[in-house]
Amino acid sequence: MTRILVFVLLAAMTAFRTEMLSAPVTTDQANPVTFNKDVLPILQNNCQTCHRPSGIAPMSLLTYENARPWAKAIKAAVVSKMMPPWFADPHYGKFKNAPKLTESDIRTLVAWTDSGAREGNPADKPAALQWQDGWRIKPGVVISMREPFNVPAKGIGQIESFMIPNPFKEDTWVTSIEIRPGDPSVVHHAIVQIPEQIQRPPTLVRNASVTVCADCRNDADLQRVEARLAAKPVVVDRVDAVPRQGGSSYSDQLVRLRERQTGQGAFTTMEAVYAPGSQPLDFRSSNSAKLIPAGRPIRLEVHYTPNGKATTDRTVVGFTLAKAPSQRRFIIMAPEHLVDARKPIPAGNANWETKGEVTFNQDAELVWFMPHMHLRGKDMTFQLIYPDGRKETVLSAKFNFHWQLGYEVENPIKVTKGTRMVVTAHHDNSANNPGNPAPNQVAVWGEMTSQEMMLPWFGVVVNRAAQPDKIASYRPGDFDGVIPPPFVGSPRPGGAARQPAVLRQNNR
Repeated sequence: MTRILVFVLLAAMTAFRTEMLSAPVTTDQANPVTFNKDVLPILQNNCQTCHRPSGIAPMSLLTYENARPWAKAIKAAVVSKMMPPWFADPHYGKFKNAPKLTESDIRTLVAWTDSGAREGNPADKPAALQWQDGWRIKPGVVISMREPFNVPAKGIGQIESFMIPNPFKEDTWVTSIEIRPGDPSVVHHAIVQIPEQIQRPPTLVRNASVTVCADCRNDADLQRVEARLAAKPVVVDRVDAVPRQGGSSYSDQLVRLRERQTGQGAFTTMEAVYAPGSQPLDFRSSNSAKLIPAGRPIRLEVHYTPNGKATTDRTVVGFTLAKAPSQRRFIIMAPEHLVDARKPIPAGNANWETKGEVTFNQDAELVWFMPHMHLRGKDMTFQLIYPDGRKETVLSAKFNFHWQLGYEVENPIKVTKGTRMVVTAHHDNSANNPGNPAPNQVAVWGEMTSQEMMLPWFGVVVNRAAQPDKIASYRPGDFDGVIPPPFVGSPRPGGAARQPAVLRQNNR
């Protein structure tokens, strides 16, 4: 990932070199722009969150010595609007986490480069910002994988699930969550979940006991636990409330069967998500908090993408704690099967469109969006259709696989019961897409980076007593016809066909 980001910066520098030379910036020779007085404050306010040691960006911009070699690349990146990364169409919606880099700031950075990128008087430097060991939040509780995970130099990628003992002895409200990969260069995404409930074949007996597998680290461990539990009766009160024994045994086939029985699409439960470029989720900005239930292990899913160099990763998760229980609960909604997985993207198609619709079954406030696709992803648009027929586009954003942003709305969007949200996305499976791994082949839907997905993640704030599974509903994209087989076209490293695995989830 680091090499890719450096390449992006250098490519921008080259592409805009002619344009910049033809439009020189006039500078005041008596008062030249300097790093310490003029540039460093801009970098502190806009860039150092990512551009610092342990940050996700490929270089540090904390000091003059750090920034000077990158002066031309900085100029190219800000003139082209590639940095700071932001992909939302300004005509739709306002977002509190939008970059604050102004046109005046851009002119200052350009003038600094054009006038020789001078350091200036050390006395002009503002005080250095203090970063807490690479964290963007100041966590009160930190959890991590038990040991580093070895990522090979080569391979198609792999998704690993780590079950981490829950540090909370009672249900706990948290105000922010940050996921920090140990090696961001190989982490495609990471998701924090509290295992929920799924349906198994009907077994109507009572008084369940759930075994927690706090020491399980991978599929093999969980499968061994599942095998032991399979010999015991599964005890439930309702057919749609079968517990995950030990938080394990996700089956996309069972989820799809449940969808056909109920007529409703499934949502994945996520407490927090990381993707390259994403920011920590801070629920205080929407005057809310997230409830972390006690008594169940925390599941950390990490998708690894080898980059040619063997490495290790030990992803950590930090939480800040609320001082009191919250009356407003932040919930991430992640529809699993909004897209028809039976319809792959044709080879050469440069603008393949997919569309899905979610209906709100109760009043809520929309506060956050995060489009998620893969290398062929182009854009995603969220449009609300209110019960009175009024339509409102609340986000229309280009998609960049290397900088996957979450969009925090400036003011919560109030949606009433019956409001529909139509999500439209486009993919480019043509040779004109430089990131396309196989433009001459159809692109199937799946979890590997070489495959595709269309996941419109969004965050809502509801009353603390609201039931998450009652907030919204949708009709699965492939509701009619046969259930697509799990992990279509997704071979394991070594060539063996990929089988349904414990805690591996399709279309992630």
